[in-house]
Amino acid sequence: MASRRLSKWLLLIPLVLVVGVAWVIAQGGAATTAERFDLPRVPWEGGPAYYADFPVAKEAGWTDPAFFPIGVWFESVLEERDVRLDKEAGLNTYVELTANSDMKLIREHGMYAMTSKPLPGAGPETVGWLLTDEPDMFAGPGDGKWSGKFAGEGQICLPEKPPCGYTVMRTLKDKLPKGDGRLHYANFGKGVAMWESDEEASTFVNSYTDVLSTDIYWYTDAHICSEAETWLKLPRDRCPRAANYGRVVDRTRRLDALDGRRQPVYAFVEVGWPGANGRTAITADQIAGAVMNALVHEARGIVYFNHSFGGACVSQHVLREPCTKDIRAAVTELNRRITSLAPVLNTQSYAHTFEPRLDTMLKRHDGSYYVFATVGEQGSPGTYRLRLPAALASAGSAEVLFENRSVPIRDGVVTDAFATEHAYHVYRITP
Repeated sequence: MASRRLSKWLLLIPLVLVVGVAWVIAQGGAATTAERFDLPRVPWEGGPAYYADFPVAKEAGWTDPAFFPIGVWFESVLEERDVRLDKEAGLNTYVELTANSDMKLIREHGMYAMTSKPLPGAGPETVGWLLTDEPDMFAGPGDGKWSGKFAGEGQICLPEKPPCGYTVMRTLKDKLPKGDGRLHYANFGKGVAMWESDEEASTFVNSYTDVLSTDIYWYTDAHICSEAETWLKLPRDRCPRAANYGRVVDRTRRLDALDGRRQPVYAFVEVGWPGANGRTAITADQIAGAVMNALVHEARGIVYFNHSFGGACVSQHVLREPCTKDIRAAVTELNRRITSLAPVLNTQSYAHTFEPRLDTMLKRHDGSYYVFATVGEQGSPGTYRLRLPAALASAGSAEVLFENRSVPIRDGVVTDAFATEHAYHVYRITP
């Protein structure tokens, strides 16, 4: 009896060895993919962990990898319907609010704010302070005397020369609460983006803030392409494009790195018609392309300019208006996609060139690799071949997120069409 049992076990040994070897190979293959994936990383400020140094933001949950800041510029929250509409649109942060806004409503609905001063009823929902908007433009780079006035209110600097933008920043920051665990934020404009030297612009970028952004409304500013041709040597046929928004993020990030201390750079994108004499209103597809291109260029947050001063729907609340319901629907879907990708976006990117005419970003999360691809300034609508890193070349296919399709990987290459200059695709590859 004992010998028969022994014989049965001896017969099982080859099977056990085969299964064991297969398991080892499978584990070794998975480990090898990760181990061979030794591409350099794109510099960053630390992602969500950055906010751990600011107790109010940390307590609010900004260190959560599933959180990605999606803001709206200078809104008002007067009744519950306001905040409900904004939250349903996928927004989570108010960057400046009217003085009569109800901070309790914002807090109760789990939304956040960065305001230029403490508003009545403010509390833990206020995660940061807004220093000011576009001081590089209305006051210029310099330490002159500031009159206390802003754009449109009279003479800014006393005398007009030297400029007084740095004085504006220092003065406004000194007026805010100190040591209260909140972020300091500022938004800049064409001065930082193109008018000023690196030295002048970097003083704005590196001296006063913990989070920053720079706005240029490429799709709606009637004069921006001629200005960009003059200041940036950007050819007219490369403007306006979704890729121009990523250019602004790149410029801000490069300036921010000059002092050796990185901070999150957010992107500004218009959702209406910012200038009454502007080119035209932005379209839903252009908004999506601009936002995705900014994310590919490592934007750590998105802020929508929610005001429209021209066209058929003049409003301070573009994302709430019935006359812009199509824009609202498109932005809501876009924000849903961003939020679903937050754990991916909140990881450090790898440096890899898939196709030089495309703007691309590569990330890894939870065993899968994500390729974000948009048409670059040097590209045009058409079909492109994205060459994958060697470690991913043997994968069979790439899932195209949000499009209900997959594309084959042949000889380490993904081939796909980009129908417009603002087209984008997000691929998920699981080796």
